[in-house]
Amino acid sequence: MELYTKSATELGRMLRNRECSAVEITKASFSRIAGVDGKVQAFLTLNEQAALEKAAEVDQKLAAGEILSPLAGIPVGIKDNICTKGVKTTCASKMLHNFVPPYSATVIQKLENLDYTLVGKLNMDEFAMGSSTETSYFQKTANPHDLTRVPGGSSGGSAAAVAAGEVPLALGSDTGGSVRQPASHCGIVGLKPTYGSVSRYGLVAFASSLDQIGPMARTVEDVALLYGAICGQDVMDATSASREYPDFTKSLDGGVKGLRIGLPKEYYGEGVNSDVRDAVLQAVKALEAQGAQVVDVSLPSTPYALSAYYIISSAEASSNLARFDGVKYGYRTPEYKNLEELYERTRSEGFGDEVKRRIMLGTFVLSSGYYNAYYKRGKLLQQKTAEEFAASFNDCDLLVTPVTPTTAFKIGENISDPLKMYASDILSVTVNIAGLPGLSVPCGKDQGGLPIGMQLIGPKFSEETLLRTAYTYEKLIGGFDPIPTL
Repeated sequence: MELYTKSATELGRMLRNRECSAVEITKASFSRIAGVDGKVQAFLTLNEQAALEKAAEVDQKLAAGEILSPLAGIPVGIKDNICTKGVKTTCASKMLHNFVPPYSATVIQKLENLDYTLVGKLNMDEFAMGSSTETSYFQKTANPHDLTRVPGGSSGGSAAAVAAGEVPLALGSDTGGSVRQPASHCGIVGLKPTYGSVSRYGLVAFASSLDQIGPMARTVEDVALLYGAICGQDVMDATSASREYPDFTKSLDGGVKGLRIGLPKEYYGEGVNSDVRDAVLQAVKALEAQGAQVVDVSLPSTPYALSAYYIISSAEASSNLARFDGVKYGYRTPEYKNLEELYERTRSEGFGDEVKRRIMLGTFVLSSGYYNAYYKRGKLLQQKTAEEFAASFNDCDLLVTPVTPTTAFKIGENISDPLKMYASDILSVTVNIAGLPGLSVPCGKDQGGLPIGMQLIGPKFSEETLLRTAYTYEKLIGGFDPIPTL
C-alpha cells in the first residue's frame, strides 16, 4: 500500500520499526502532491528541498539510535497565515504576496523541536475571511470528494490536502468554524481547541479574541497527537492558559459509558438539511448504544450568535488589519502622490472584496455613534452565550450538533451573496464566541455522496473527553472513509 494512504501514527510506527525511511515518507507526500494538486490546488508554496533535507536528518538520528518523537519525519502542511521563518506566509492575499517572515510561530517552533517535516503552505480564504476558500487572491481550492464543490473555509487548503492524501497532518486556524467546517465538508477530523490552549504568537491576526490554531487529520488519534504537540502556555502570548496538559493519545480508549450527551434543539431546527440532521442523530444513537446518555438542552441565544460574531470579528479585524498600510512590509502601490494616497491605493489594491467588506463593517460598529448600538451589544450577547453553554454543561458532559446546515456547495454558488455565505457558519460560531473546544468528526454522507460532519462541543479544556468520544465512534463504525480517487 502507498505510504500516502497511511496515518501519521502508522507512519511514525513504521519509521521507528525501520519499515520505511523519513525520506521515503517525504518523497511519497511530494509525489502525491505532484499527482493530484493540479486538480485540488491546496498548496500555495512547496518546501521540497528543505523537507527532504530534514527527512534525511531524521534518518541519520534514527540510524544513530536516537529516540524519535512520534512526529519525527512526518509531513505536515501549514495554513498560510501561520508564520514560518524563511518560507513565504501570504495569508492568500495580494497584500502579503511576497512576505517572508523573519521568525516562526510558536506552534512551528514546537513542531521543529519534534523534527516534523514542513511540506509547504496551504491555501485559505484571504486573511481567513470566508467559508469556502474562494476569496484567496491566488487560486480556488477544490473539494477532493467532488472537484466542482468547495472544500469549506477558511482552512480549506488544509482540509483538502489532508483529505486528498497529500499530507497526513495539517494545521488550520478557527475564528468562527474555519477548522471544523472544512473538516466536515472534506470528511476529515478537525479540532478547534479551547481559546488559550494553543499559542497565537505568529498567527496573523484576524479577530484576536476568537482566533485559535487547530489540528486536522484523517483519524482522531492523529488529531490527538498533533494537538498534544502544539498546546501549552507560551510567554509570547499573554492569552495562553497556564495549566498542565495530558498525553491525549493515552486516554482515547476510555469509551463513553455513562457519558451525558446534550442535544441543543436550536441546532436541529429549520435550515438544517435533513440528510445532515439524520446522519448526526444516527451517530448519537450509536454512541447511546455504547452506554452514553442523551439529554435535551436549550441554548436560546443561538439565533443571534451569528450577528454577534460578525460584529465582534469585523471590529477586531478592522483594528488588526490597520497595520497593512504599504509602509513597512507587504504590498505597496507603485503610484501615489502623498501619504494619504499611499494608504488609500495600497489598501484598495492589496485587499480583496471580502476583506474590505469586513474592515468597513468593523470600522462602522466601532465608530462613536454606533459603538453602543452594535459592538457593545455584541459583547453582551457573547457573555450571554457563554453563560448558556456553562448552564447546559450542568446537565451534560458534552453537546453534539451538526457542524454546518448543509454539505459542500458548488464553487461559485454562494460567493456573490455574502449573507448566504455567512449563514453557513451559524452552527459553529458559538463555540468561538464562548471560547470552547469543538471537534468535527465524519459521520456519514448525504444522498449525493458528500461528507457530513458531527460537532462535539465541551466545556473549556475538555478536549480529552471530546477526543475520547470521537475515537469511540471512529472505532465503532470501523474507521472513516478512505482517500477519494482523484
